[in-house]
Amino acid sequence: MNINMNRRDFLKAAIASSALLLHGSSGWAYKNPQAQGNQKKLIVIFLRGGIDGLNVVVPYGDPNYYTLRPTIAVQPPGQPAGALDLDGHFGLNPGMQALMPFWMTKSLAFVHAAGSPDPTRSHFDAQDYMESGIPGEKMSSSGWLNRLVSELPSDHSPVQALSIGPILPKILSGPATVATVERVGAPTKTSLDRPMIGDLFGSMYSARHDYLASAFEEGMSAHKSINDSLSQPTPVIASVATDVSSQFPSMSADDRKEQAVANRGAPTPRNYSNFGKQLSNLFTKDPTVQVAFLDFGGWDTHIREGNGKGALADKLNTLSMGLADLAAGLGELYKDTTIVVMSEFGRTAKENGNGGTDHGHGNAMWLMGGGIDGGKVYGRWGGLANNELHEQRDLPTSTDFRSVLSRSLGDQMNISQASLAKIFPDFRDRANPFVST
Repeated sequence: MNINMNRRDFLKAAIASSALLLHGSSGWAYKNPQAQGNQKKLIVIFLRGGIDGLNVVVPYGDPNYYTLRPTIAVQPPGQPAGALDLDGHFGLNPGMQALMPFWMTKSLAFVHAAGSPDPTRSHFDAQDYMESGIPGEKMSSSGWLNRLVSELPSDHSPVQALSIGPILPKILSGPATVATVERVGAPTKTSLDRPMIGDLFGSMYSARHDYLASAFEEGMSAHKSINDSLSQPTPVIASVATDVSSQFPSMSADDRKEQAVANRGAPTPRNYSNFGKQLSNLFTKDPTVQVAFLDFGGWDTHIREGNGKGALADKLNTLSMGLADLAAGLGELYKDTTIVVMSEFGRTAKENGNGGTDHGHGNAMWLMGGGIDGGKVYGRWGGLANNELHEQRDLPTSTDFRSVLSRSLGDQMNISQASLAKIFPDFRDRANPFVST
């Protein structure tokens, strides 16, 4: 990147404050100037720490599940704190009750035994691979979501792609323009919001007719658009807790350190419970917003995970209610929105000696939205017998996460095969993930 582009980016950052703009092209498929509000939307939610997919989408019909997890297994439907029945074999963690209406209306689905083919159990590496979309490649400088935006026709909106949080994550790193939005429920004010100062800078840069004038205009536009969206009444977050010692007082110092590293600064759902309202405000107030990413931490459940009640179920409850708020707030836009929930890896099939689970392999991906063929658990499910487990300890990755994303982007968002080859380089989608278990 040349010096002029660096100056341009710095100016955008200074202006936008709550919307830090990183230079590049941006856009979206299905661009329709006559119907901007009808464009397809994509929201990706990353659960940092490796959520326990077996206690999210519970294989209560497999007796091995209860043998492997004598204390943390979610009991079958009909039992106290039992699973919410999905299809007679799988059930949903009871903490996810808020999502059952979407299952019933067939706009919610899961792909089980999905994830990265790379066997790493390192949070750092596994998250990078899931975000870059190139498992095993440590030198990738861009994320798959940024490459997606780069492949889409541009409508020159400074807020077409949003990252919720103060730091741009790997998944959105790259050449495409991305605005970052603080996790708050109220507008952010800067000195440029004062009329005298704003008018002075506006007149100074508008007279230039060069790249700095363009950067100023784009930055101010992003800042205003986001603040207008956030001006709707929404509960304001007093603070975002990243000190895991207050959340998990019984953890050892080493476990707390690992949890903090796994979280990468992301809040737990409890510390950002209004995310659904904030996100839906951003999408409905500005029809040019079409891609968004946010993340949550706290899923590294080495100890006291719980079953149908406890630490995991509590987080799932808050997350699920936020997703329900998001769908409700989107209103008519929900039918044109795809929501993907994913994590870096799953947990061990067998519980450990601390009432928890350790780093595993395969996991469950969640899909929500009006275009989803929902009400189904997809994937290649071989069961939990010892000889079916990865390294005789983990749920295998029977479905590559890139296969799920490729099919979702292609089938629901009309992304071409040529573009998918750029978004997920060196990946050939040989298997259809959308087969019922």
